[in-house]
Amino acid sequence: MPNKLGMYLAACTAVVMGLAGTANAESWYPYPAQKIEPPFAADGKPADVEYTPLPKAEQPWKICVSFPHMKDAYWLGVDYGVVEQAKDLGVKLNVVEAGGYTELAKQISQIEDCVASGAQAVVIGAISFDGLNNLVAEITKKGVPVVDVINGISSPNVTAKSLVSFYTMGYETGSYLAKKHPAGSPPVKVGWFPGPAGAGWVEAANEGFQEAVKGSSLKILDPKFGDTGKEVQLKLVEDVLQAEPDVKYIAGTAVTAEAAQGLIRERGLKGQVELLSFYMTPGVYDGIKRGLITASPADSMVIQGRIAVDQAVRALEKKDFVKHVGPKIFVLDGSNVGSVKKDAILPPNDFKPVFSVN
Repeated sequence: MPNKLGMYLAACTAVVMGLAGTANAESWYPYPAQKIEPPFAADGKPADVEYTPLPKAEQPWKICVSFPHMKDAYWLGVDYGVVEQAKDLGVKLNVVEAGGYTELAKQISQIEDCVASGAQAVVIGAISFDGLNNLVAEITKKGVPVVDVINGISSPNVTAKSLVSFYTMGYETGSYLAKKHPAGSPPVKVGWFPGPAGAGWVEAANEGFQEAVKGSSLKILDPKFGDTGKEVQLKLVEDVLQAEPDVKYIAGTAVTAEAAQGLIRERGLKGQVELLSFYMTPGVYDGIKRGLITASPADSMVIQGRIAVDQAVRALEKKDFVKHVGPKIFVLDGSNVGSVKKDAILPPNDFKPVFSVN
């Protein structure tokens, strides 16, 4: 992954400018994205592309979408993306959700039921990186395309991937801070809260963050791992503020940043301690707009959902498609939050889960 970093960073300014231009457009595309070549390769290299979907599907294909759950705003945003793209293309969509990351067996059963009921393509937000591989092999042998969205599936049999790297999300957060505090400037302390220990996305984000801050004047305190429940994260932040009263930044999960806002206000630390998240949620977005959260990279989960449905339709219609692609990651802060189209990176405030498009 480190050999990709220069390319990711060089693209940042162009991304923000491109997305700002999108803000006034009627459609979401063309969208600044990056494809990975060769597709699915661990050492694949990113290349800039402008993603444009098909104008319409040739027929109302039946597509099944499987999510780990729909309990938070992140997966609600992906739901918004797949639903809107299905409407735009004129295809039928059935969305199922397993109820949580412990429910692998239920996700497998739901996907099997989808295919048995006539789904012609399947989009999967996987509960397990490896645990769906046998199922993917069975489905694709039947000629049913499988698109891997958001989480990642290790199977070589997937048809396409619409996702980004949490390594890069962590890296962009660390890089944002490192640029503000280059080598030779006064050292500052950073409390780092990457999420639950052992989770793949947490380990990837931690690795990227730690890599990005090398050579800067930042002093990263020992990572405080913990569940992404609000109470757990709040306690972790309180402990760090107690032990390190001169800490300058609190960086970590979206829950960390959201939960710490009130704490920073209550203790009169606004302006002294800044908050950052390494992924975007509506709460983080609102915090940035209000000046309570400094910055967060955005992975445009809505667009990941849109691209996944478009890839599925292209595969069904034997049309050219980018096999491995994701929206270009960019950092949102006070300087650009007003110019980026919110509906590209987050679901609308009033959006409720939608489970079918007919």
